[in-house]
Amino acid sequence: MILMNDFQSEPIEIREAMMLATQRVFNSGHYVLGEELQKFEQIWAQTCRVAYGLGVGSGLDAIEIALRALNIGPSDEVITTPMTAFATVLAIIRAGATPVLADIEPDTALLSIQSVRRCLSPRTKAVLLVHLYGQVRCMQEWLDFCNSNDIALIEDCAQAHLAQWQGQYAGTFSRVGTYSFYPTKNLGAIGDGGMVVTNDETLARKVVCLRNYGQSQRYHHSELGMNSRLDELQAALLIERLKWLPEFTRRRREIASAYHTGLCHPKVRLLALPQEKSSHVYHLFPIVCEHRNELQAHLQANNIQSLIHYPIPIHQQEICRSLARDPHGLINSEYHANTCLSIPCHPQMSNHDLSQVIDVINSFK
Repeated sequence: MILMNDFQSEPIEIREAMMLATQRVFNSGHYVLGEELQKFEQIWAQTCRVAYGLGVGSGLDAIEIALRALNIGPSDEVITTPMTAFATVLAIIRAGATPVLADIEPDTALLSIQSVRRCLSPRTKAVLLVHLYGQVRCMQEWLDFCNSNDIALIEDCAQAHLAQWQGQYAGTFSRVGTYSFYPTKNLGAIGDGGMVVTNDETLARKVVCLRNYGQSQRYHHSELGMNSRLDELQAALLIERLKWLPEFTRRRREIASAYHTGLCHPKVRLLALPQEKSSHVYHLFPIVCEHRNELQAHLQANNIQSLIHYPIPIHQQEICRSLARDPHGLINSEYHANTCLSIPCHPQMSNHDLSQVIDVINSFK
C-alpha cells in the first residue's frame, strides 16, 4: 500500500538521532521549559528569520494565544476560511471572539480577498489567513488590505513550514504567525506541539505569560492564562527532525512537479501551480474530481491510500451552522469539499510509487 504518510520508511538516521535526543532529555532531569525548548525556539526563530519563537502545546493553542496576545476576544469578529481544519475556527471561539467565514478561490482553495471584503463589519478585528496545503500567495495584497482596514493579519502556518513568498517565510509577514508540529505536518513531533512566531517583543512577552498559567514571574499571575507548553522531549525531537526538513521539502516539490507533468485525466483537475517555486511546500497534494468517491475506490483497489481535506466545510459542521458568513454564500468552499481528494506526496515515496500513482489515476474510467 502506498500510504499518505509513511513514518516507518524514514531514514534510520532520523530514528537513531531521536533516540539520542530522548536520552539527552532523560539525562537532563528537566522536562518542561528547559534548555531543549530554548534551543528549539531559537533555531526555529532563526530559520523563519524572526526575533522570537515561543513553543506552545499545539497549533490550536498557538492561534488562541496569538489572538489573546493581540487583545482580540469577546465582541470581536475574526474572518477566516471554512476550508480548514476545525482547530482554526475552534481557536477563535476559545479566545472568545466570533468567527466569520469567507469563501475560497476555486483555483487555489485559499481565502478569497473579495469574499473577505464582503464579510467586513465594524466588529472585524482580524483576518486569520490559512496557508492551506502549504502554499503562500499574494501576501502584499493581504497586508495592504488589512492595513487599509485597520485590522490585524494572523497567519495560520500549520501546513506551511519553510514556505516563502518573495524570499520571506510564512508567519513573518504580520505581527504574529502560528505553527503546528502535529506528527503529520511537514515538521512533525511525536505528539502535539505548536509555535508562535513574532518580531514584536511586547507580544512575545505576553505569549510567554499566557502559555504558562498567565505568570509574569513565578507565582505572580497577571493574566488568566493557559497550560500550553511545548515540552522538552518534543522540542528535542523537533531539533533533530528539523535537520531533515529542507531535504524532505525538496522531495515533496519534486513529487508535486511530477504530478503536474504526469497527471492528464479529463475528469481530474489540479490546483494552480505556485507563482514561485519556494511558495509551496506541498504538505498535501489535492486534486479535484466530480467523481471523487469512484476515484478514491479506484485508488484503494490499486493499493493507494487517499484522504479528503476537508470533506465537511466549517459552516456545515452541526455546531457551526449559525456562524456568520459571506452574504453571497460559500459556493466555492462547498464545491471543493465535495470534490477534493489528497493523494500521497510524502518525502519517503519512491519514484516507482510516484509513477504508480500517476498511472492509476490516468487509467481511471
